[in-house]
Amino acid sequence: MNIFKAIHEEVLVPIHPAGWPFIGLFAVVTVALGFVWPPSTWIGVPLSLWCVYFFRNPPRIHPDDPDLLISPADGRVLGTGIAELPEELSDLQGEYRCISIFMNVFDVHVNRSPAAGTITKKTYIPGKFVNASLDKASSDNERLALCLELANKKVNVGVVQIAGLVARRILCDREEGDKLATGQVFGLIRFGSRVDVWVPAEYEPLVYAGQRTLAGETVLCDLKKAQSRRRSAKSARTRK
Repeated sequence: MNIFKAIHEEVLVPIHPAGWPFIGLFAVVTVALGFVWPPSTWIGVPLSLWCVYFFRNPPRIHPDDPDLLISPADGRVLGTGIAELPEELSDLQGEYRCISIFMNVFDVHVNRSPAAGTITKKTYIPGKFVNASLDKASSDNERLALCLELANKKVNVGVVQIAGLVARRILCDREEGDKLATGQVFGLIRFGSRVDVWVPAEYEPLVYAGQRTLAGETVLCDLKKAQSRRRSAKSARTRK
């Protein structure tokens, strides 16, 4: 019984609603071409299965700690350095670091909220479709930015969905004023892309370049640690 349960959880995972039209299209074309030229099914069936695989939305269990900032995407960390805020995140103030996560065509592309909070600004920027792993993708590519005010403290973070070389559509089904729970699905990107998380520079990243992340589960930052450093610095100034 446990074996069948494991197969169901690992293979028969939920599909994001945005994927069904594409899955249906792939299946119909495969069947149609199969009638005309049967050998084409050797190509159509794998492509249809890949389409199902691409739009999978596996359940995730996020850490039960409101002070943790969680990865919004599956993928590979490109960098965690301090950088200049993009124009679309102009509502954020101060020095920020950018944690970039690159998703290849085999990663789960469903994006999840890194923390509980309220969307204070949503901005869509049309642009190019260069390789999302390049630095210039954050300023040149088509992208959609969310400013998120966290629920548990006065901290604002930015989440930017960036289209990639073969991505041609960014989906975000949440609007300004909407509240998000930690790990809640808010959109996806088709097909191969990147998500940047902008967090105040005082919060040290708990991930490193090259590390793999899981949306809704991998911890990016611990917001308690920066608070402790601020209190220590304030105490030191007071003693002086």
